[in-house]
Amino acid sequence: MLLKNKIAIISGASRGIGRAIAIELAQEGANIAFSYLKSKSEAQVLEEELKTLGVKAKASQVDISDFEAVSGWVKETKELFGGLDIVINNAGIIKDMALMFMEKADWQVVIDTNLGGVFNLARAAIIGFMKDKSGNIINISSVSGIIGVARQTNYAASKAGIIGFTKSLAKEVGAYNIRVNAVAAGFIDTDMTKGLKDSYKNEMLKQIPLGRFGKPEEVAKVVKFLASDEARYITGEVIVVDGGLTMA
Repeated sequence: MLLKNKIAIISGASRGIGRAIAIELAQEGANIAFSYLKSKSEAQVLEEELKTLGVKAKASQVDISDFEAVSGWVKETKELFGGLDIVINNAGIIKDMALMFMEKADWQVVIDTNLGGVFNLARAAIIGFMKDKSGNIINISSVSGIIGVARQTNYAASKAGIIGFTKSLAKEVGAYNIRVNAVAAGFIDTDMTKGLKDSYKNEMLKQIPLGRFGKPEEVAKVVKFLASDEARYITGEVIVVDGGLTMA
């Protein structure tokens, strides 16, 4: 097992990509602490599913944009599991609309959740990692933060910010044997993309060389690789998982 007895904390894992990551890491022996915001029943189902894989698992209701709440969650996780090895910043929301119609609140909640949440969780974990001279942070970004997507100025800005955050922090803590990488996901078949209009989805499919949307598990396998010692000489990188959408 690639991650036997490792302890991972994952934000926003009750569904979609986060859920797939939690299962993928647990299958490799990692104990999993994960957060959810609203979907308690889905979180409880996942917690039990992870436990059937023979690992420890704990779901916690946490507002990832709340610095104090996230700090408390990390502290509780370390006390419960006996440490922390891997941080995965996955929680994110969208509030897509043209900038001319976007209210300040629509901008702020996306930035506070998607980018602020990355700061909150990484900040809560980083001192312990530096003391241990070991740690692994993986941030889930998006191709929207690389190429931009119309009507997603808030989301694209948050995801581009994650890429800058990743590269800067990787340079800052590399001497402490801490790796920081990002995965930029393309159009993945999740609840978030299910809400898109069919006409828009069909248009996007034409731009994806592999001709289909990705699966959450395909992102999760890249995260598993980055979380493992097989990627021990990789830091500050952004691995794109998008079926070729951004290669041009």
